[in-house]
Amino acid sequence: MAIRPSARWRTRVDEEATELASGTRLPSDAFLAELFPESLLVATDGALHAFESEVGTLRDQDDGQVFEAVKRVVLALNEINEDHDGAGYETEEREQLCLYIDQLLTESGIDVPTLAARRGISRTEITDDWRDW
Repeated sequence: MAIRPSARWRTRVDEEATELASGTRLPSDAFLAELFPESLLVATDGALHAFESEVGTLRDQDDGQVFEAVKRVVLALNEINEDHDGAGYETEEREQLCLYIDQLLTESGIDVPTLAARRGISRTEITDDWRDW
């Protein structure tokens, strides 16, 4: 099952906080709470939850419906990134978000490579029309 990137990020932040509290990590080596502020985690989690719910309602897996769902989540993530001064999602986070979108669609029975091919793109490009991050 696809795990939301925001859940993974929260786990890393929590682990770092535990290490700081126990003294096994120096404050000068701590950066995850700044990289993943609570506002970013909550907003990203909400956008991905909405995407999961929408994908779960797709009955006929019509290409248009699938791409509309992808468009909505990408636009929501664009807004979240902008709300964090355009730095909410760095390269690794962008890759994780795109992979999550692909995995969730695949787990929902959507053949992502075929879906993308019908649009003349590769599976790694399904977010590109709308993605600013």
